[in-house]
This record gives sequence, C-alpha cells and structure tokens, in this order.
Amino acid sequence: MTAITHIGLAVPDLDAAISWYGQVLGFKLLAGPYSFDASAEDMPNMTNDLLGNHVKKMRNAHLMADNQVGIELFEFQEPRMPKSDSDAYQGFFHICLVSEDIEELADKIADSGGKKRSDMWNTWENKPYYLIYCEDPFGNIIELYSRSTEWMYGNKD
Repeated sequence: MTAITHIGLAVPDLDAAISWYGQVLGFKLLAGPYSFDASAEDMPNMTNDLLGNHVKKMRNAHLMADNQVGIELFEFQEPRMPKSDSDAYQGFFHICLVSEDIEELADKIADSGGKKRSDMWNTWENKPYYLIYCEDPFGNIIELYSRSTEWMYGNKD
C-alpha cells in the first residue's frame, strides 16, 4: 500500500453532512452528490458490488481535505440507514484528522451539533503530540491529532 485515498462514512442526511464537513472541518465538495437507483442500473454495477444487492437507493458525494485525502459520504435511502448507537461497534471505528489547533476545532465541532468525547490527551510525555476524541452530528467518531500519524508514532524516541 502506498497511500490512503479516502474513507467512506454513512450518514442519515447527505446534504446536511456535506454542509457540516465543509463548514466545520473545511472539506471541499469534489464530486456529487450522486444518486443511485438499482432499478435504473445494469447488473452487475459498481454500487451493488461495493454495498450488496440489498441496497436499492442511495446518494453519495466525495469531499477532499487539503492534503488530498478524501471522505466519501453515503446516505442510504432504501433500505434506510438504521439509527446508529454510537456505543456499539459497527465496522467503521473512526476517522482521524490533523489540525493546527485541535482544541479550537474540537470546540467548533461541539458548537455545531457534534460533541467532544474526551479532553485533550498528550500521547508522549515532553512532546507536543496531542489528541482529542470528538463525534460528528451523525454519530461518526472523529479523532483530532496535533501532528501527522508519522510524527505521533514514528518519533517516540
């Protein structure tokens, strides 16, 4: 593997998620929103290959961070995405973002319908490597790092 290109997140309202991820976290809409209706598609198709034949209708969009890593947001319409219990592990665990000021961004997340799940943690004593756990308004966990993963874990010594 050479790089991570994007992470897929399920959300109950695609338009609200595009707006929130853009306004709060600075992601830019790159492509979409797209709509998928299995009754209008050939079989096989890429969407059902990815999601399974039980998905009949959905919408999705691609957003991009400044470092060219993206998130792909999915709104499942048929069948509808069940209400998420954020305490239950459901395959996706979290997305981690780097920010110059993680305290300010965590406050922005909490003030815009998301929430802080933790206080700030220092991952290595005497080093400026910090993290905060948050949650978007749709129940997805967002971890904020003060440095890249390489810096956070590759410079322990």
